[in-house]
Amino acid sequence: MSRVQLALRVSDLEASVGFYSKLFGVEPAKRRPGYANFAVENPPLKLVLIEGEADRPTVMDHLGVEVFSTDDVDAATTRLADSGLITLEENGTECCYALQDKVWVRGPGGEPWEVYTVKADADTLAKATEGECRCGEPGGAEAEQEPAASGSISRCC
Repeated sequence: MSRVQLALRVSDLEASVGFYSKLFGVEPAKRRPGYANFAVENPPLKLVLIEGEADRPTVMDHLGVEVFSTDDVDAATTRLADSGLITLEENGTECCYALQDKVWVRGPGGEPWEVYTVKADADTLAKATEGECRCGEPGGAEAEQEPAASGSISRCC
């Protein structure tokens, strides 16, 4: 089963974990410093909480669709690129305490969407980059590149 992912940047991680545990009736599937995620069966949802600045409102960080395998990510990449969307592929990337293969697209309002699969646990929340970069946001030299003829960019961050 694939499921939709909603990643929120929250100012009070502990209060948010408590609230969403009650709302969905499940405890987090993974807890790390500044991070928690819930694997909710009903409705099928991966809820990700990322600790943000204190006393700031909760904001959407990014959206996603978790799929079973790299083959599913590759199929989504092809489908999205063939439909004319610009794709940002990240294979073997460590993000959100997981080793993932993924592809990113942007909605018409600039909202970042990822289609991803988790391959293994990892020790880091964010990608190590020279500059500031959050999941789904191009950074470094890649941000200046024009899309390839296929409409895809091979790397992000």
